[in-house]
Formats: sequence, structure tokens, C-alpha cells
Amino acid sequence: MRSTQYGPDLTPPWKRQRPAPEVAAERDLVVEEAATGFCGAVVRCEKTAEGVTVTLEDRFGKHRVFPLVPRGFLLDGQLVTLVRPGWAAPGPHRPARTASGSLAVPGARARVARESRIYVEGRHDAELVERVWGDDLRIEGVVVEYLEGIDDLPAIVADFAPGGGRRLGVLVDHLLPGTKEQRIAAAVTGEAVLVVGHPFVDVWEAVKPASVGIASWPRVPHGESWKEGICRRLGWPVDTPAAWKRILSSVNSFRDLEPELLGKVEELIDFVTQPGS
Repeated sequence: MRSTQYGPDLTPPWKRQRPAPEVAAERDLVVEEAATGFCGAVVRCEKTAEGVTVTLEDRFGKHRVFPLVPRGFLLDGQLVTLVRPGWAAPGPHRPARTASGSLAVPGARARVARESRIYVEGRHDAELVERVWGDDLRIEGVVVEYLEGIDDLPAIVADFAPGGGRRLGVLVDHLLPGTKEQRIAAAVTGEAVLVVGHPFVDVWEAVKPASVGIASWPRVPHGESWKEGICRRLGWPVDTPAAWKRILSSVNSFRDLEPELLGKVEELIDFVTQPGS
């Protein structure tokens, strides 16, 4: 006998697998592969001998290729079926993303600034952080300030008086073992102070060369002005403000930055937004 409640299909309704909505695998869409948990932005979607595949790039620049299978990906925590662009059924517009890859919050007001702060080493560093993480920082109420130089850091930490929920995160250029920067960072680091750094001589190098339209960042001999040397070797006018404007305008999202910078900035944001800070 067949159940009149369930009809020809004897599977109870609550056990039946609901079809997942189809979403076009458009470039820059951020999804998570359901089986492996790999999360990244769509780089390309193409038809191969094995079938249709999608290539994802995570925030560290690692690429992985996955087949497009039903219910194979998570978008904002919901199972979806990715399809080649142009093949998806009409549906709701997917949520917008911020330049950092976070889910955008339309109409959100900036949060009242926290007492905790993030310091970066220079104005260019601050402008780059604002360009990629600005929306997220305003929602979190995090203010970014910049040092005039790493030598000023001990005095700034002492004046800030971290503790009691007040946290200070600091991003330093060229933070390598044995350097002056590393010694100063070690002297001020504590429970309420986190100093992290990237390996680049200057934050200019943290922008991927391909995004700027160059093959690679030139090497400048020690003793020569680094920024002016970069301009000369790239055939640009020796005009640092104009060069930086050109570089900054080439940055549209986190994908234009090297993973060594991405991870450090997000580590600082996590540090200063922990509960109680």
C-alpha cells in the first residue's frame, strides 16, 4: 500500500532533499566548497573534458578547482548549486561584498569608535587599509591612525596606556628578525598590545604587481631612496605622491593585495575587536 500522505514517494517530506537555488559562478563571488570547507572567490568557470569546473582563490592566493555539482557550495551559509554564468535561473540578487570580501551591510551606520586602536606605520599604509577594510572598520568602530616612524612607537604605547579593555594593534613595515623594527616591537608587545608586520620594504610592495600593471617590483640598492628608485626603474616620473596615487587606484579589493599583508591586517582587526575591547 502507498501512503496517501506521501504519494508515490514514500520518503517523509522532512527527509526529502530540497533543491538548492542556482547561483551563477560569476567572478569575485565568494563561496565555500561544501565538502572541503575551502573558501574563496571565483576566478573562472569553464567547461573541461571532465565537465564544468570552477576555480576558487582564497585570501592567501591559493587556487583550487572544483566540479560544479548540485548543492556543492555554501553561499552565506546556505547550500547552493553553482552554474556557469548565463545558465542560472532568475533569482534574488546576491548580497554585495565589501572590498575585503565581507558581506556588505547596506545602510549600516558607523559604530561609535572603540577605545582600542590600530596604528600603521605611514600615511600610505593607512590609505591602503582604508581602501580595502574601510567599510568593515566603520561598522566595527575601529579607528586607524599612523605613526610618523617606528621610533615613535614606544612613546605612543606609553601615552595610549593599554589595558582594562583598551587594546592597541600595530602594523609595521619590514618586520624581520634582527632588525631595529623587530627589537622595538618586542619591547612594547604585551597582553593588550599586538605588533605584527609584513616583510615588504614598503607597503607599495604589498600590492600585487599584476594589479599595478607591472611584471614585478624592482630591487633598489641599499642606500638609494627606495620609492624614488622604484619610480626610476619603472620609467615613471620621480614623483612619489603621483606614483602612490597610481598604485592605490589599482587596488579594488583584497585580491589586489599580497597574502602576507591580508592576514596581518585581519589579525589586528580581530585583536582589537575581541569582546571587552
